[in-house]
Amino acid sequence: MSADAFHEEHSGLLTPSAFAFVLDSELRRALRSLSFLTLVVLETARQAAPDEAVADDSSAQEVARLIHREVRDTDLVGHTDIGTLSLVLIDANLEHATRVVNRLIARIKHYEFSTALRIAVGAACYPTNAIDAESLTRQALSHPIVTWRGGGRRSADHN
Repeated sequence: MSADAFHEEHSGLLTPSAFAFVLDSELRRALRSLSFLTLVVLETARQAAPDEAVADDSSAQEVARLIHREVRDTDLVGHTDIGTLSLVLIDANLEHATRVVNRLIARIKHYEFSTALRIAVGAACYPTNAIDAESLTRQALSHPIVTWRGGGRRSADHN
């Protein structure tokens, strides 16, 4: 797959700037249509030591391949920062988003990663939690729904 202005070459994920553009557009659409929109943020990191995790893009891409199978075609997935994936769930409130996150974590729990990972998943809903992209992102990052740790040996701590 070749790179274009919107997608990363190897992963097919929306680039950070494309994701920001689309999120802003979807927020304006949600405002016009009086509908919900939920932003889910997945922070991924390689577990270097028990108390040390290092964010890297390869862990984010590995997780992205898994979650693509669990979301609707209309939901948007982007690589938004080092080790960070973001997912826009269109017409979804926080209750629906929590079910999606639980489905994603169930899939992740049964996958044997090449190295140990730490994944923190947070979510925030428009208009319930925030009304613009920046505050929505900040809310999602500051309110994790679940934190998961595991690796190739299938050891997991699911909260």
